[in-house]
Amino acid sequence: MIVDGRKLADKIKLKIKKQVRAKNLRPGLGVILVGNDPASEIYVKAKEKACQEVGFYSRKIVLPADTSQKKIISSIKELNQDKKIHGVLMQLPLPRKFNQEEVIKAINPRKDVDCFHPFNIGELALFKKEINLDQILAPCTAKGVVKLIKYVDSQVRKKVVVVGRSNLTGKPIALLLLALGATVTICHSQTKDLTRETKRADILVVAAGKPRLIKENMVKKGAVVIDVGINRVKGKLVGDVDFEKVRKIAGFITSVPGGVGPMTIACLLENTLLLTLSHTRPDVTSGRYGMKTIIF
Repeated sequence: MIVDGRKLADKIKLKIKKQVRAKNLRPGLGVILVGNDPASEIYVKAKEKACQEVGFYSRKIVLPADTSQKKIISSIKELNQDKKIHGVLMQLPLPRKFNQEEVIKAINPRKDVDCFHPFNIGELALFKKEINLDQILAPCTAKGVVKLIKYVDSQVRKKVVVVGRSNLTGKPIALLLLALGATVTICHSQTKDLTRETKRADILVVAAGKPRLIKENMVKKGAVVIDVGINRVKGKLVGDVDFEKVRKIAGFITSVPGGVGPMTIACLLENTLLLTLSHTRPDVTSGRYGMKTIIF
């Protein structure tokens, strides 16, 4: 069965839209885009459209690829101080000449909607198994992936293999799944006998950035396969999984596009709403939603 990420994302967006209206809120999302990477431009446009759909205020700052790191950090600080902005998003990846880690550190952790600031990654590592995915802040793609998994199989306490160890996808996905009781193995480019590892997985998450890396002989029959990869091959978007072949083996599989992408945007909106709520509560001096309380 093909898992429809758009369908689940639409349900999340409808819920957010109703909450915004009921509470008379105007959540604000600020996005910074550097350069003219086609994939990033598409995502930013999709995020702007999603904000309009649910009644959010959105602000976009576009900087040329030859801008300075000082200018990027200055733009981040501008959004940090903007009272109409509750969530700040730095569209990643940045062009290689920039120090991505230093740029992320410039985001106010209380407005770090994608949760990549070192403080927030630390909070993610401390999550316990009582987490409620709807009430925590976690990196948007990781959160979207885990929601998709729970959508098709509420019992996550299984053998999970994550292919990819990046700070943006692989590691956060693994941390969230660990918090939910899964037994997680992380594989990467230096893993010996990758096929042996992936074929043992009840749930296989692929975020390697290599087109059609996973073949049908690498997947356990009936496994849940979540493809996080987005690669452009001969003008066509493809994932890290050889979709047409693996779909014959998998029990559930996401497509590219239409799988994880829409869920990433839905979780971005959800995180923005959570940050907005944390800033509007008069009895709270800290600012971040944790498992049951604001823990910032």
